[in-house]
Amino acid sequence: CSHEGNELLCGQCVQHIPAVPPRCYRCKQVSRGYATCSSCRRYSALTQVGVFSTYDGLIKELVHAYKYERASGAARQLGKLLKPLLDEFEGSFVLVPAPTATSRVRQRGYDHAVLLTRRLGRETGNPVVEVLARVGQAHQVGSDRKARFAHAKGAFRVRLSQKIANKHVVLVDDILTTGATLEAAAKILKQAGAKKVSAIVVA
Repeated sequence: CSHEGNELLCGQCVQHIPAVPPRCYRCKQVSRGYATCSSCRRYSALTQVGVFSTYDGLIKELVHAYKYERASGAARQLGKLLKPLLDEFEGSFVLVPAPTATSRVRQRGYDHAVLLTRRLGRETGNPVVEVLARVGQAHQVGSDRKARFAHAKGAFRVRLSQKIANKHVVLVDDILTTGATLEAAAKILKQAGAKKVSAIVVA
């Protein structure tokens, strides 16, 4: 809107972003606290998946600038947008960034998921533990659903598993497409000792 300020999106523009209501991320059935519904839980390792908005319009522009135009300052605003969603997550939990391929980090000069998670940690007071690492350099952009799930298998490893032992882990990422990345990460976190795994994403 050309308004000058300290954020990439002004307060008025933020109000025009359509919010996603609490619902199961797989089947879109309305659910309390973004919970994965009982039917989908049979196929999912994720307890809850909070989603701020759809990947369109202003949010798409903001995320694109953040990831591909070196607008690292967008992490601050994205963290503020995600903070209210965490009110739906009961009890204590730790925040874990979804790992980015190291080649992408070198291209951007920063890890967008780590910056976002750290900002969200500062906004909420929840601890951030960077325990997930990506194995290999496979990129998901442009892949179909089948390819995404194939790429995600064996794509992650857990470091310092004692930091998540018997804890509720909330994965943090920017975009959810098929859910392949988050599901694969959730499974390996559970195998490493996490009590339960949820996720929160921008769109």
